[in-house]
Amino acid sequence: MDVMSAADRHRTMAAIRGRDTGPEVFVRHLLWHHGLRYRTSVRRLPGSPDIYLAKYSTAIFINGCFWHGHEGCRYYRVPKSNTDFWVAKITRNRERDGETRRRLEEAGVRQLVIWECTVRAMRKDEEKCDEVLAAILNFLHSDQHYLEL
Repeated sequence: MDVMSAADRHRTMAAIRGRDTGPEVFVRHLLWHHGLRYRTSVRRLPGSPDIYLAKYSTAIFINGCFWHGHEGCRYYRVPKSNTDFWVAKITRNRERDGETRRRLEEAGVRQLVIWECTVRAMRKDEEKCDEVLAAILNFLHSDQHYLEL
C-alpha cells in the first residue's frame, strides 16, 4: 500500500526531470572543471546522451538507479503499488538502453554509464569523487568502448 494518495503520487512523479538533473549537473561541473568540453542532450545520437564528448567520441549517460533498474543497488526496488506497471516500465527502459547501446556501438561511439548511486557517493566523499574522475579519464584515454561506473 502506498503512503501517498494517487493525486500526490502523480504530482511527485510528474515533477521528476528528464534532463539537467542534480546528478547530471554535478558530473558536468566536474568534467568542465577538469578541462573536458562537451555538449548536452545531443539529439542526433541514439538515446540523446546526457553528455557527449566529441573529442573522444564518447556518450555519457547518467542513469537513475530506479528508472533504469540498477540490479543490486539500494536505490532500486520495485514499488509495492502498481507493481505490474513498474516492472513493465523498467523492463522497457532496460530494453531501450540495450538498443541504444547497440546503435551507438555501430556508430563507433564509446559509452560511459554513470549510475545515480555512484554520483551520490561522489557527493559524499571526496576520495570517491577523485576515484571516479580517474576512472573516467582512464576510460577516455583507453581503447575501451563501454564502461559502467
